[in-house]
Amino acid sequence: MQFDIVTIFPEFFGSILAHGVLKRAISGGQLTVRIHDLRDFTSDRHRTVDDRPFGGGPGMVFKPEPVFLAVESIKSNGVAGDAPVVLLSPQGRLLRQSVVEEFSQHSQIILICGRYEGMDERVADFLATDELSIGDYVLSGGEIAAAVVMESVTRLIPGVLGNQESALQDSFGEEEAGSRQTGKRLLDWPHYTRPAEFRGMRVPEVLLSGDHEEIRRWRRRRALEKTLRKRPDLLADMQLNEEDRQILEELKQASLQPALREP
Repeated sequence: MQFDIVTIFPEFFGSILAHGVLKRAISGGQLTVRIHDLRDFTSDRHRTVDDRPFGGGPGMVFKPEPVFLAVESIKSNGVAGDAPVVLLSPQGRLLRQSVVEEFSQHSQIILICGRYEGMDERVADFLATDELSIGDYVLSGGEIAAAVVMESVTRLIPGVLGNQESALQDSFGEEEAGSRQTGKRLLDWPHYTRPAEFRGMRVPEVLLSGDHEEIRRWRRRRALEKTLRKRPDLLADMQLNEEDRQILEELKQASLQPALREP
């Protein structure tokens, strides 16, 4: 997998790429990240990348020329034929795990980081193949969003995580076929580790029982409960099996009493 990132703050990514999953993937040869300074594609001595908006208004807007030149330069050095050109923007489609899985199927992704008041609309209309948002809020630039996209996609590259099931079983990870169709996932179940008791707080006995079927049921119930309590919107239109529907009905009937949320 290769990421090409177009930004006016190339130094932003130094620390991010030097730690955690991204560092491991780069060291293991599964990931290549190339950072492209947008100012290198300007022609004036001030290396200007922005200008005032036509029609007036506050702020500055990214000029189209440097962005087009940057992406064209990336492509001229060899690019996968289906490599998406992604403009990171609060106006884009929302990044969900289903989108992450979609991106993980590509061998190369070009990310354009916006800044200032916005990007000249011609970049979105004629250069970008996709416009992506990481949430319904506004950041000062697309660099943080680019880091989010990189890490979430990199985790799905085979061999990057010590145990690939970690990626599949996380919140929003792989679910039933119906969930894949709707693009919605359950939140993850609660996790515990040693010691079995800490300051009077005990790990649920079922997790110490060694009964794999009971553990599976417990985890499924807790995942459904957590999703119902914290993100009920994810359950809308999700195709659940009979066991899941029964669990949800029991949880709703009990009105999520504290007794159901055992530690």
